[in-house]
Amino acid sequence: MPMKMIKKFTLLLFTLGTAYAAHAQTDAQARTILNAVSKKYRSYDIVKTDFTLIIESQQANAKETQQGTLYVKANASKYKVSTGGQEMISDGKTLWTYLKEEKEVQVTDADNSNNALNPAKIFTIYESGFKYIYTGDKKVGTKIYQMIDLTPTDINKPYFKIRLSIDKVAKQIASALILEKNGNRYTYNVRTFVPNVKVPESTFTFDSKKYPGVEVVDLR
Repeated sequence: MPMKMIKKFTLLLFTLGTAYAAHAQTDAQARTILNAVSKKYRSYDIVKTDFTLIIESQQANAKETQQGTLYVKANASKYKVSTGGQEMISDGKTLWTYLKEEKEVQVTDADNSNNALNPAKIFTIYESGFKYIYTGDKKVGTKIYQMIDLTPTDINKPYFKIRLSIDKVAKQIASALILEKNGNRYTYNVRTFVPNVKVPESTFTFDSKKYPGVEVVDLR
């Protein structure tokens, strides 16, 4: 997997995780749907999801697909996200970014503020910083998805819309389409969603003993 695409995936997670507190006019039905999603998600402990990320670059006329896995504590800023080329691990205090090709792990402080660039918020990105509107239901096979469009209240964002597809029965985000101003498109598809998965707490820390030969670069 090209490193530029791996880094692009990191930036995408950062974009999705950014939240700005704001009061904005919203659609009442959309708010009801999203509140139900939040309530159910926050009733879990640790969630595991396998996902597919499709990156489409209009300028480069290119398309690439990445596979990944995310472990996240639903009510804490702890997560581990893995793709083919890197891992990002956070225990809520420290963030480790492991770059496999470079055999390097970068260590930084985790930012858990409202403005945090935090993949742990991937399923709650809509909770602040957006206006949102319900655009109707969409049936795919036997499933019905509720479609909601998010518009960032910060006009300086690189994207102008995020389109969420929510499983009406499961009350879970099934996909998110991010539309950038430069024409790029990112489609995040949740392939599996396993709530209350049992993993050790060490999942959310970086153990250098498990990565022999890796250089640790402390950027704090």
